[in-house]
Amino acid sequence: MSLSAFLSQNVIKIENEKHVVSDRFVINGKPVAWEVQPITSQDDELLRKSCTKRVPIPGKNNQFTAETDFNKYVGLLAVKCTVYPNLNDAELQDSYKAMGADETLKKMLLPGEYADYLSLVQKINGFEQSFEDKVEEAKN
Repeated sequence: MSLSAFLSQNVIKIENEKHVVSDRFVINGKPVAWEVQPITSQDDELLRKSCTKRVPIPGKNNQFTAETDFNKYVGLLAVKCTVYPNLNDAELQDSYKAMGADETLKKMLLPGEYADYLSLVQKINGFEQSFEDKVEEAKN
């Protein structure tokens, strides 16, 4: 057996996807598509770590457990995957009176649009089931 199919240069590259996230952003009466890209597992790991904190275990001295803020993680994942519009653009952030790309994205979209966008980003990154669904499933 050959490993050639697994070599980086032989892997099928994933193209960025374009989706209309909201009908409210229009040019000449037509909705503007957003450009979204997947991230690498390395980038994903860094995002997860940035959203994880050590929490002391009650009644156990010097023992901690890791707790991940999934809402923060999925929001930052959406920001990292958004190619267009550039959520880090100062003019865009100023127009929404927002500090940072994450806050800008949340101010740009209605709650339902935001939830749909988060689901889209998760799907593009290969997550079959949303993290919220996984959390609910784990609770049951």
